[in-house]
Amino acid sequence: MSPSELMPIGVFARRCGLTSSALRFYADSGLLPPAEVDPVSGYRFYGAEQLTRATALRQLREIAMPLPGVEAVLAAEAGEASRLVDAHVAKIVGDASAALRKAADVMSSLGGAPALPIAALKGPVLADAVEQVLTATAHDPSLPVLGALRVEADLEAVTLTATDRYRLSTRTLVPSAPPGRTWAGTVSGDDLRTAACHIRRSALVRLEAGPHGIWFRTTGREDRYARLLTEEFPDHRLVLDSLGTVTGRATVSKEPFLRALEEQPGERVELRLSGRAVEVRPAGGRHPGIALPATTTGAPLRVRFELTTLHPAVSTAIGPDVMLDLRGHDQPVTIRSADRGDLTTLAMPVNPSHGPRR
Repeated sequence: MSPSELMPIGVFARRCGLTSSALRFYADSGLLPPAEVDPVSGYRFYGAEQLTRATALRQLREIAMPLPGVEAVLAAEAGEASRLVDAHVAKIVGDASAALRKAADVMSSLGGAPALPIAALKGPVLADAVEQVLTATAHDPSLPVLGALRVEADLEAVTLTATDRYRLSTRTLVPSAPPGRTWAGTVSGDDLRTAACHIRRSALVRLEAGPHGIWFRTTGREDRYARLLTEEFPDHRLVLDSLGTVTGRATVSKEPFLRALEEQPGERVELRLSGRAVEVRPAGGRHPGIALPATTTGAPLRVRFELTTLHPAVSTAIGPDVMLDLRGHDQPVTIRSADRGDLTTLAMPVNPSHGPRR
């Protein structure tokens, strides 16, 4: 390789995103030796074909993979390399969850305000409710509450609520025993997702609130902990109280409805309600729609949705039939079970001329 085809270490460092000192370290460790070293000056030079390996090395170190693991990934075939990366990430996630639980134990042992009993709920029911409501969350670093779940307990029930501004989902649970107090907090959605699979395997889960998080106490299993967020949760009651009058209603079988949504080719779908049918078709397209038998009331109506907004709202509905309460083509649609009212989702439609309503 001629000198003109080589890059000095500084140029190569800028191209691959590593520092010169890091390149020297990886050269000394054998992970990324230079293509050539000037025998007189000791200057190191790298070839353009080494950029891919250098970039992969940097990315693997950015996910905290130790050097032996990096070496194994870089030496492996594509399938085995992916398996090794997956195993490393799974270990990081497991270690983080364990650290959170241990930190919660430490904080509890240091004293301060004791955990307050909130309510006792059936584990499988609570896990289902958490997963259903969390479908209405979004990961937004600037607004962490959009990825959280609001937990509210009064003297009769426990209510879970989440919103990503396009959907608002809420479910009410009746505890095994009446809650002993009123309480409200905004709980980390990521922590709840991790806890849900453990909660599901417990017949009864006791909720206890501490100053910085909520405990899920179980019998014969390890307790789980979820952090409280300090950011203010959106005023979902204002949204619910300001809903317009329902002008139409449609009841349709859930499974055919989901299949029709999944068969649509575009990112947006249009529902056409008329007579005794709901037609599901691509929004603004010429593809034929799928007509589903339905019980409808009110005037014919066309409503458009982002598929990522409507599908989760329908898929989490409880029971075989879904009920849609309609208020107009540009107003929120209420989606719930046709025979149970403890899980309700509001889905925001798309304004055909202005895109998603915000």
